[in-house]
Amino acid sequence: MRPYPSLKSILVELFPLHRTLASDDHDRALEIIGAYLPAEAHYTIESYPPLAPAWTWRVPERYVVHEAYLEMEGGERIVDFRDNPLHIVSYSLPVDAALSFEELRPHLYFSEKRPWAVPWMFKYYERDWGFCLPKEVFDRLPRHRTYRAVIRSEFRTDPQPGFTAATAVIHPEGGPAPETGEMLVLAHTCHPRQANDDVAGVVSAIELAHRLIEKPLPPGSMSVRFWFGPETIGTIVWLSHHEDLIPHLRGGIFLEMTGNKNLIAWHHTKQHNHLLDRVTHAVLRNLPHEEREFAAAPANDERVVNGPGVNVPCISLNRWPYEEYHTDDDNPDIIYEDMLVEAAEVAEQIVRIYATNYIPKRTFRGPLFLSGHGLWVDWRENWALNRAIEKLMMRFEGQHTVFDIAEQVGLDYWTVRDYVEKFRIKGLITRLPIPSEAQSG
Repeated sequence: MRPYPSLKSILVELFPLHRTLASDDHDRALEIIGAYLPAEAHYTIESYPPLAPAWTWRVPERYVVHEAYLEMEGGERIVDFRDNPLHIVSYSLPVDAALSFEELRPHLYFSEKRPWAVPWMFKYYERDWGFCLPKEVFDRLPRHRTYRAVIRSEFRTDPQPGFTAATAVIHPEGGPAPETGEMLVLAHTCHPRQANDDVAGVVSAIELAHRLIEKPLPPGSMSVRFWFGPETIGTIVWLSHHEDLIPHLRGGIFLEMTGNKNLIAWHHTKQHNHLLDRVTHAVLRNLPHEEREFAAAPANDERVVNGPGVNVPCISLNRWPYEEYHTDDDNPDIIYEDMLVEAAEVAEQIVRIYATNYIPKRTFRGPLFLSGHGLWVDWRENWALNRAIEKLMMRFEGQHTVFDIAEQVGLDYWTVRDYVEKFRIKGLITRLPIPSEAQSG
């Protein structure tokens, strides 16, 4: 039994938290995620000291907001951080100033498309300050009044608790097979008061983890590593501190925006026609979906995993675009349980094929005595497989994966894999792992 009544219930718990790149609420979110993951996943939260180098970047400071509000002279409050964390631009500098409307105007942000909504804005690296409000409120602001802007914020550089991210690893039945490597499943945690972007991807990943525990991958499969943390900079920091893991990564899936009612969309790997692309295409072939290029909007952590100096093939699954994006209309009202579950199911099918795939290499010579080894397939029971046997065996030369062979002979992957496994069990083939394509630097 799952430790949660629904995926949406977890989403609702995570949604209101002020989850910035590094904050107390972000830490709380990681703790909540860990509470819902299977114990067998060995969930671990890691901390990194702010301002430490991370390749060409630096680890962000921890952001603390004590209070933030905008009011008119006389004390009439316009927006208050306590009511909605989106009311301030994320990582705003401290300010306490009396301003004319003309002085204040460059620091106010609103949405033209959704004038009733509060937009989400951030200035992580171009340090400034600002407030976000509905355009309807902005339009009513008197232009002749004086305003007071107050943001009491801190940028802390203490090593602890620092900047945090988390991982969990689920091994195949029988334990890890180091030579086969790992798949990586990622979802980001850093968007305050946003439901679909990307708490939805987080809870779909949690569901995937439970499915891989309940029905483990067969022995010899890849392990599956789950990663949760701040978008882009989080994966940069994590990978830069775990460069030894990169050669073991064989492929990745980035999950985000999985809960709204749109069709599921998948973005190709940078390689475009990689084995992972072909597996994804096969899984989605009979499901209405959209197909996009690598790093097409919305491009996120796959640019890091599949980017320069890493180059691990990585796809993205999402349901973008949606009109509520980056506003406070991105809330649990637009989230649907069946959409969250469907994304987990699609990711599960991709993982189950990709992580169990391998390259068969024959150990026999000459025509194989099929019936003598219990490998003959009765044509009256499975005509298609009976007709494909010679074609299969001609491809046991250590050059084609099981998935490649299934594609080439026009049979279902699992039918071919189950049959090829019989050869392996009898010692007639050896199993070669999918090679790593990761770059060493």
